[in-house]
Amino acid sequence: AEQAYALQRKGYTIKIITYHLGRDLDGLDIVRTTTIPWYKKLGPGPSWHKFYVDPLLLITAYRAARDFKPDIIHAHLHEGVILGWILKKLLRLPLIFDMQGSLTGELIAHNFPLVKTTWLKNCWYAVEKIIDHMGDVILVQSTEMKHELEKKFAVSSSDIFLAYDGVSTDLFTPGQRDSELLKKLNIPDGKKVIVYLGGLSPHKGVDILLEAFPEVLEKIPNAFLLLMGYPNEEHYRLKVQEMGLTDVVRITGRVVYEDAPRYLRLGDIAVAPKRSQTEANGKIYNYMAAGLPTIAFDTILNREILGDLGIYVYDLNDPEGLAQAMIELLMNDAKRKDLANHVREKAVKDYSWDSVASRITKAYDAATSAQ
Repeated sequence: AEQAYALQRKGYTIKIITYHLGRDLDGLDIVRTTTIPWYKKLGPGPSWHKFYVDPLLLITAYRAARDFKPDIIHAHLHEGVILGWILKKLLRLPLIFDMQGSLTGELIAHNFPLVKTTWLKNCWYAVEKIIDHMGDVILVQSTEMKHELEKKFAVSSSDIFLAYDGVSTDLFTPGQRDSELLKKLNIPDGKKVIVYLGGLSPHKGVDILLEAFPEVLEKIPNAFLLLMGYPNEEHYRLKVQEMGLTDVVRITGRVVYEDAPRYLRLGDIAVAPKRSQTEANGKIYNYMAAGLPTIAFDTILNREILGDLGIYVYDLNDPEGLAQAMIELLMNDAKRKDLANHVREKAVKDYSWDSVASRITKAYDAATSAQ
């Protein structure tokens, strides 16, 4: 949505075609598929339902495009670019592929049955290579994604544009803790709060974060962990209960976008425990804009976003290292304050949505000129 708002500020007229799920937003022209009552998946990851939901999305998009008469098709994710390619052929329009990570890598990360064997994985990599050549240009979130496209999927460097992800730096801002929200969440005064906002799944690193937290409590008894997101809330609430951490860990469930800054302001530090080397890690941008010192695993993507301002854990499977990083940062008030100022400055300079939109428009120009 923020990407669309920013492009509108650049003078583009946007029509968004999407599934029946989600909510409409002021100022955005959104067209949805027919409602499928039993399909309610909002979280990330693959789904068997996509095999019949996506053809319905294609029909909806084609009907909308005939009336709207767009100049450019901007497709998100691999399944989106497949649909976009069909529209490209039918309507003879340039196609932008907005890539968020490897398709096969995501299937593997979510333990999808269709990648259980090496043979199946290789088949998916072959399919992914075909899909990666469907767009006229590709928008990527990191140089590592760009290098993977060039080396593994043989995409020309001239067809790849580095856009990064973005954040609304007007909405996500530093600020005082909301005392009413603290009461609502039953977080006692005086706690040093560690925040996480994102998907609740092992793939996102939530399990290793929970595994690390008891060690933090041994050194910092007034530490508190606030986990915000979905799905699997009940699974993790049960896990927290089994670990004996109910009084010091709070799981909020889904937080609507407009409320996210208020929740992030409760934190002293933030953690981004995803360990993928190529998949986008958008939560970091929100942390930075909110002025939160951020701990992340030492991946190429995380370093590209945070640069020298990140607190890194070098072993991607090291809960003790993650715990030590949280302990050291929570105990160093001066360092937290310094990092808070600098991450906010970097977010405003490099990752505001208007900056991202400027990079996207260059890709639009390239795709249009190639027609």
